[in-house]
Amino acid sequence: MGNNDYAEAGRFLRSFKNTIRKIIKLSSTAKKDPTGPNQKEPLKSSIQENIQFVKNAVGNSSDVTIRQIRIGNKANIRAAVLYTDGLADAKAINNFIMESLLLDMRRSELDQKISANPNTALQLLKEQALAVGGIKEVTDFETLLTAILSGDTVILIDGTAKGLIVAIRGWSQRGVQEPSSQTVIRGPREGFTETIRNNTMLIRRRIKDPSLWLETFEIGRVTKTEVSIMYINGIVNDKVLNEVRERLNRIDIDGILETGYIEELIEDETYTPFPTVYNTERPDVVAAGLLEGRIAILVDGTPFVLLVPAIFGQFLQAAEDYYQRWDIGSLIRFLRYTSLAISMIAPSLYIAVTTFHQEMLPAPLLINLAAQREGVPFPAFVEALMMEVTFEILREAGVRMPRAIGQAVSIVGALVIGQAAVEAGIISAAMVIVVAITAISSFVLPAFNMAISVRMLRFGLMILAASFGLFGITIGIMAIVLHLCSLRSFGIPYMSPFGPLIPADQKDMIFRVPIWGMFSRPRLISQKNVIREQNSPTGKPEGKGSVKSSMKTRL
Repeated sequence: MGNNDYAEAGRFLRSFKNTIRKIIKLSSTAKKDPTGPNQKEPLKSSIQENIQFVKNAVGNSSDVTIRQIRIGNKANIRAAVLYTDGLADAKAINNFIMESLLLDMRRSELDQKISANPNTALQLLKEQALAVGGIKEVTDFETLLTAILSGDTVILIDGTAKGLIVAIRGWSQRGVQEPSSQTVIRGPREGFTETIRNNTMLIRRRIKDPSLWLETFEIGRVTKTEVSIMYINGIVNDKVLNEVRERLNRIDIDGILETGYIEELIEDETYTPFPTVYNTERPDVVAAGLLEGRIAILVDGTPFVLLVPAIFGQFLQAAEDYYQRWDIGSLIRFLRYTSLAISMIAPSLYIAVTTFHQEMLPAPLLINLAAQREGVPFPAFVEALMMEVTFEILREAGVRMPRAIGQAVSIVGALVIGQAAVEAGIISAAMVIVVAITAISSFVLPAFNMAISVRMLRFGLMILAASFGLFGITIGIMAIVLHLCSLRSFGIPYMSPFGPLIPADQKDMIFRVPIWGMFSRPRLISQKNVIREQNSPTGKPEGKGSVKSSMKTRL
């Protein structure tokens, strides 16, 4: 290739880069396509104009109900009740709105007070007529349409450019059930639902303190999804709280359907296999996180709640660790760390030892493995790769298939395929054992997103082991540890309290000390109110009044 060819290739690359930049710039500065009338427009004083605007905005949708009525015997003022069928509580509308407007106001002294002035009638409705809890005024079409499509009911009166939003929502929803992704033997059986108000209720049931504050955002130009953050004032880190607010306010997207959208839009590092935002279905886990100084992010329409900031050790903890005795919880937690190591490096260790470091194996075991591999046409790496890919396919099939047969298919399929592959001489029996132990170890991890990350990294370590043996595994583990130490979750080091090393926070990481010994919150997460317990360290009764001293006295 000559100099002219290099110059031509350089010009082509520069032209391609400039074209891509122009496309990105045009897409980022493009104006939003109008989806209907100007919804920022204020309400009109004519009720017919307001009704026509609403009909045009929703495209005469049949589920948007508009009931036109007249209120008052003398004044006989024209009014309209607007709501979305299926989102609003029809029974409550009939009992508390329609009955009050059409019957109660005509029978009571309010009929004498209502004059021909529409503003006076609107104020009387708000303060004296409607027996409902949440009522607020509306002056623009955007707020009015959002309220109607969110399940609220709107009352309009002819002659005034205002309306009333009545909070009477009532749609079919799933009840509180046991979470399917984070089950426990001992502990609460309640799980979050798809309704954000139910979720905030479940959290407030556990933390009955006025310092538990809630802030609400509306995110999504089209979906207008309700997103709330909850935190305990006085415990939360103010810097982290401000960062969460800024990142949520910067989101400009057409729709939010699940917390996964929020997670990807606010996380610190995108190009990492490790999750830096914790998600859970359990209210008790969220309450425990709030007490440690974390911030909960709730999204309407999903049972999964986000907790930030998140650290690596948090993904290896389970709610049941704190409901069992401390020694049992510590043993189970240590077992999880061991399972993490096994699920990540077991296949790569087998590949490295059988391919490059046979001298590390005892002679009887080496002879046995050699006899098993006699007739196997593939190297150890190809064996492991085929088995791992097959098991991942079976695992995904078990998840996507109906629950009644999915688990049986994944287990039976793995047994049948493994046995058939050994009998056919495609793989060795030892490889089946290694892959099975690896798969079972990955199920021990309580956080599903962390388990997926470990499964991804396993393939990279297998490639390094097949190329460089134990040296490749060492290099891979060092790269993973360095990457983990470089991660941040809303400014908090991801590997804390291991890196940086904080001895005071080691009491709730690999091992758990008794509850009476966990007298402080994580130092980097909660920096204002660190002390949790003010009483004696053991919490045992002291002095002559204790049970032990009284028994000694009797003896």
